[in-house]
Amino acid sequence: MNDALTTAYRERFAMVCDYIARHLDEPLTLDKLSALAHCSPYHFHRQFAAFSGLPLYRYIQWLRLRHASWRLAFNPQDKVIDIALDAGFQNPESFSRAFKTAFGKSPRQFRVAPDWLDWHQRVPMMASQEQQSMDVQIVDFPPTRVAMLQHRGSPALVNASAAKFIEWRKQSGLSPVKQSKTFGIAWDDPQSTAPEAFRFDICGSVSDAVPDNAFGVINGEIAGGRYAVARHLGSLDNLSQSVWAMFREWLPASGESLRDAPVFFHYLNFVNDVPEHALQTDIYLPLK
Repeated sequence: MNDALTTAYRERFAMVCDYIARHLDEPLTLDKLSALAHCSPYHFHRQFAAFSGLPLYRYIQWLRLRHASWRLAFNPQDKVIDIALDAGFQNPESFSRAFKTAFGKSPRQFRVAPDWLDWHQRVPMMASQEQQSMDVQIVDFPPTRVAMLQHRGSPALVNASAAKFIEWRKQSGLSPVKQSKTFGIAWDDPQSTAPEAFRFDICGSVSDAVPDNAFGVINGEIAGGRYAVARHLGSLDNLSQSVWAMFREWLPASGESLRDAPVFFHYLNFVNDVPEHALQTDIYLPLK
């Protein structure tokens, strides 16, 4: 198979994965998905598994269970029965069985005490459609006072730190999520940094100083200045690919130089509130 045919083949199945992500709350029939891939329904299962690494049914179920786990952990107001039905299960019992098989805990046990290290070990990397192009803008970002929780340690435990920050937000009322902006400061690349050395700051904009608290949230500031900004669309699993695309493709062609400051992210929405394909995250590269 020549390169052009290989690329076309991968693009077709990436499009199928993107379609699945956008229609998880609908019936996903073999006839519809195989037609999208321009292949025979008879051979589709094998071809999809070869591309994604998972059988079609398991791929769909994992996407639904991933989103259900985020809702369980971060949306305590959502009833288990509603999460089950939204994940495509006919009743809470079948959802509970599938969830426990996938994560080793019942939905209620996971809600009380999510084990994110174990979660990352169990959840497979999901294939998805790559972002084809990014519109990069240069902006002047103002110095921004933030409440900051410094995560230190494995990237797999960032969700645990996020839960702590969310609880601080709820109890303090100083950084209400609907009025405050949410940022992540990436000091290290998780792909090239030892887990124990990984640093990531979770931040919410505030107007007043943060008092001492039991959560470890401190006062901080995101440095103002010139930044190159591009919007990443979709799963945060692929966020690093968009960052590297800015370094690899946009930066050399732009004639710009980087300032000695970390990359940071502005999260416009959250995975426990919207489907993964609807996530929007702005990437900020500091410029001189």
